[in-house]
Amino acid sequence: MFDMGWSELLVVGVVALIVVGPKDLPVLFRKVGQFVGKAKGMAREFSSAMNDAADDTGMREISSGLNKSLKAATNPLGTAMDGVKSATKSLADINPDSETGKLAAKRAEDAKKMQAVRDRTIAERKQREAKEALATADAEVAHLAKPATPAAKPAAAKKTPAKKPAAPKAAAAKKPAAKPAAKKPAAKKPAAKKSET
Repeated sequence: MFDMGWSELLVVGVVALIVVGPKDLPVLFRKVGQFVGKAKGMAREFSSAMNDAADDTGMREISSGLNKSLKAATNPLGTAMDGVKSATKSLADINPDSETGKLAAKRAEDAKKMQAVRDRTIAERKQREAKEALATADAEVAHLAKPATPAAKPAAAKKTPAKKPAAPKAAAAKKPAAKPAAKKPAAKKPAAKKSET
């Protein structure tokens, strides 16, 4: 309410110095300090008396309700979630003797059984996988530990003499036969004379 900065205090001090004078200035400041202290004490007592009266009449509850409504207006999603939480909390408090309570207990027991079966299945699968991994590792170690024997070598590694390709023979077969030498026409022999007899 009386918010004063350093510049305002300096102006008040200069005015007080001029009006009151330097001789009576310390006495004035002491009196002002005492008055401010009494005023603060009275304000503190008044505030505590008002708080006590509010507690007695229930105004504090109303103001907390007002704060809740202001919070709801400023944050509707948060308020809605608070309502959902309180509603689900009331649903969780089920009378165990009622039909709903018995059904909830049965469902909880079934859920525990299913969890136990699932845990057992997971443990069995992990054991089976561990055994398979161990067997695979043992087989690889045994395979690596075996000495290499000639029988163990693959058949593809054996060298067989390479056959000569059949292509040259075929090429020779395809060669045309040598042409026979051109026949010279035989000279006609003179016909033998027929003897006249």
